[in-house]
Amino acid sequence: MRTFNQKLRVVDLQDSSFGKDFLRELAQRGLECQTLNLRSSHFRKLNMAGKFMQMHTLNLDFSTSLTSFREDCFACMPNLVCLSMCETRVANLWTTISALSKLSCLVELWFQKWLCCNGGASPSASSGGNLDQPDVVLPISCTDTGEQLTDIDEETYLNPDIDEVFGNFFSFNSRAINQPAHSMMEDMSDDSEVDFSSNWREFDYTDLLANVSSGWNRQFNLQNEKEESLPGSFGRHIADVPLKYIPQHASPICFEKHYREYMIASLPHLKVLDNLPVRKIDRESAAVTFSQYFEYLPYNRKHKESVVSILHKREIKETRSQLQSKNQKLSYYYGNSPYFYTRSLCAAKVGSSAWPFLHSLSVSGCDLGDGSRSFRPRQFEYHPSLSSLLVFGTLDGEVVVVNHENGKVVRYVPSLGAMNNVLGLCWLKKYPSKLIAGSDNGSLKLYDIEHLPPTVTSMYLGSGSITFDDFDQLTSVHINSTDELFLASGYSKNVALYDINCGRRIQVFTDMHREHINVVKFSNHSPSIFATCSFDHDVKLWDLRMKPIRPCYTNSSSRGNVMVCFSPDDHYLLASAVDNKVRQLLAVDGRLHLSFDIEPTGSSQNYTRSYYMNGRDYIISGSCDEHVVRVCCAQTGRRLRDISLEGKGSGTSMYVQSLRGDPFRDFNMSILAAHLRPNSKYEIVKVNLLASCDNARGYPKSQGACPSNSKGG
Repeated sequence: MRTFNQKLRVVDLQDSSFGKDFLRELAQRGLECQTLNLRSSHFRKLNMAGKFMQMHTLNLDFSTSLTSFREDCFACMPNLVCLSMCETRVANLWTTISALSKLSCLVELWFQKWLCCNGGASPSASSGGNLDQPDVVLPISCTDTGEQLTDIDEETYLNPDIDEVFGNFFSFNSRAINQPAHSMMEDMSDDSEVDFSSNWREFDYTDLLANVSSGWNRQFNLQNEKEESLPGSFGRHIADVPLKYIPQHASPICFEKHYREYMIASLPHLKVLDNLPVRKIDRESAAVTFSQYFEYLPYNRKHKESVVSILHKREIKETRSQLQSKNQKLSYYYGNSPYFYTRSLCAAKVGSSAWPFLHSLSVSGCDLGDGSRSFRPRQFEYHPSLSSLLVFGTLDGEVVVVNHENGKVVRYVPSLGAMNNVLGLCWLKKYPSKLIAGSDNGSLKLYDIEHLPPTVTSMYLGSGSITFDDFDQLTSVHINSTDELFLASGYSKNVALYDINCGRRIQVFTDMHREHINVVKFSNHSPSIFATCSFDHDVKLWDLRMKPIRPCYTNSSSRGNVMVCFSPDDHYLLASAVDNKVRQLLAVDGRLHLSFDIEPTGSSQNYTRSYYMNGRDYIISGSCDEHVVRVCCAQTGRRLRDISLEGKGSGTSMYVQSLRGDPFRDFNMSILAAHLRPNSKYEIVKVNLLASCDNARGYPKSQGACPSNSKGG
């Protein structure tokens, strides 16, 4: 290949089991070809480093290990025109668009292929699934026509011969376009950026026929230019013939809500998406949808700015304000709010990269007598007043207080046979050295970390702790704002009230819900107000002063509730129900304030948890069947960003067990994640949206931070 490099036009390496050395050579040095077919390659993360300066077409279809891109993976491909990534594992809209935005010449992009059938019947029904029948039509594609897509007639569709269909549908034809592009590189470190562990997928065109019937549940009519609700759909009615479209070989990104509109709005030069033409009416509709459901930058900033530019404007304003007389208006005005510059700096840092800095909390410094010991966290909480401290409870019943800034263990409490899974944790606010811990076997203890030994010794006999009456099958504990009382709930319809000063249980409120109560939360400022949520679909607000026989109000959801919490100022309640049903309620009367537009998965076991971040400005939401944390504006519901969790190597997908926003650092959070494999480990992953990751090595580009399962939460 090197010998004939200057003469190469089409390089077809599809389904070829080349090893890492070959791919490294190809990635680092590149080729002078115009068309490169790497279908069924085993990349996990794609990066472009060599020289493919003549390449205009790249095919990565059926690369079923491909999940994401390096930040600059397409930066050296200025002339790539056509890119296909059908049936990959690419799922994140934000990182995908950030990578693709480097391709200024990209006009055709495929993440799935649509079959178009007229006559209103499925191929399987009308023709036995045979694509040779004349009612099967492929929508327009620049690879079919071999022509530049500079002007697309809104009513143009093709009816190619079936041989041409099979020749063009799954691979790109070479075109005599004398334009350049750049190379593919995978990191050959232990990060396993190229995955050779799975079986090679041999594909033949009978797969298409076999999948037509299975994909028919996503078929839909496109009529009278009316948009449908399914991803990637838009209306079309030609010569009074209704058209049906059947998606084939879709990557996960296609199932994101408003996927097509997001891609069209973000890639202004795109002319074909998933072999359907992008028309003027589509762009207009996509712009409206984008502004309605997505937030381009935090705090509704419309344009990206550099940190230097914002600091310069602030300096100019301060200088001019000093020069102005008291009776004169400022001739230069930049922002009203006292938080304007802090928010602008946050927006600039978040907007600088779609790849936030993620790293696992590595815990060290605890003398356990076994240097190889690792923890299995099951629940965690930030300290409310000490910014460096975090406590987590483990699946083995341990309670560990750690400095999450340096990973050093501050205090350690072994289970000593008294605790099982630690599901409830809560710090006292007025007594910052104390916390309550509860486990699923009912055990409840108050610990004072000032009186606990820093390491495990044979002398530890439970000093520095107070034991409360058990609450069977506990899932949640929470302390009121005055540190006098705490509540416990679990797999029952009851809630128990405890007096912290007396160290005893005061009362048990029975039958507060029709099914078991998953979470109970006190308000942040009213010591007698608390909320409960249950799988009976209800969220209820209670007042201890009214001897909670009946709730102040009840708000019902269409699904069982997993989580409820108050906003930091107690203006709102954030309720999370099964399978991404997230709603914000007015705390004063329970009326619906906002419903967040998060796509459900269809799983009744997809337990969703949501919390506030940055005060009450944003919420973060994650579910136990998904590897994504969503960041949404708490005032508009618009989606700001998705954060994808990716394990290292093959078969190490992760899911969200729990999550919390950092109360001291804007756009920082921690996620309790578990790996999707037997005997999977749990780990706490710290996320900083204000610092981007150097995707070549995994180190953060330091930008600083602006100060500022169904059980439990």
